[in-house]
Amino acid sequence: MTTSTHKQLEVLTDDHTPQKWCVLLREEVFKKFMSQGSPIVHKVFGSGSFFSPRLFGKFFDPSDAFPLWEFESDILLLSLRSSGQSTIDWSQTDQDYVLKAELPGEGKNSVQVYAENGKVLEISGQWKQQQPKTNSARDWRCGHWWESGYVRRLELPQDADWRKIEAYVTNDQILEIKIHKINNPLDSDNNQNTAA
Repeated sequence: MTTSTHKQLEVLTDDHTPQKWCVLLREEVFKKFMSQGSPIVHKVFGSGSFFSPRLFGKFFDPSDAFPLWEFESDILLLSLRSSGQSTIDWSQTDQDYVLKAELPGEGKNSVQVYAENGKVLEISGQWKQQQPKTNSARDWRCGHWWESGYVRRLELPQDADWRKIEAYVTNDQILEIKIHKINNPLDSDNNQNTAA
């Protein structure tokens, strides 16, 4: 009998890492990186991975925020689904935005979820532990982050309540995120106009 584990993750809201994601992943760099990559690199960034820069049909740096919920998953992922390569799904109900994705690599337990300034949802983690090069405590996200980690940044819809995001990992493999919707967008602190 297989036991299923379902672990809730803390959704962080105050990541003050300076210059995080400041090194952009360019298409030519990604091609070279993939051509020299190990099987784990191809698992993390290959076709169908949520963290692949080519997930949406053309190259898109995953450290840039993408407006995911403006697209239907059935349409955007049609070619991946028809070839059985998709490990991602997103949808919305009247109450929530929902995202499900397979986590890559050996660093499945290192996934972190951030809500940045109420506008961006960030999912990141390390697939390989970085070897310290010096005594510097430099954050892995400030350099060539793809050499040891992964990221996907998503624009939050206007009616998403960034204070009510739930994140879960099932069996250290499947990430599920629920972002509650604001009943009335005018109730949001971000959209309130107060009289002086």
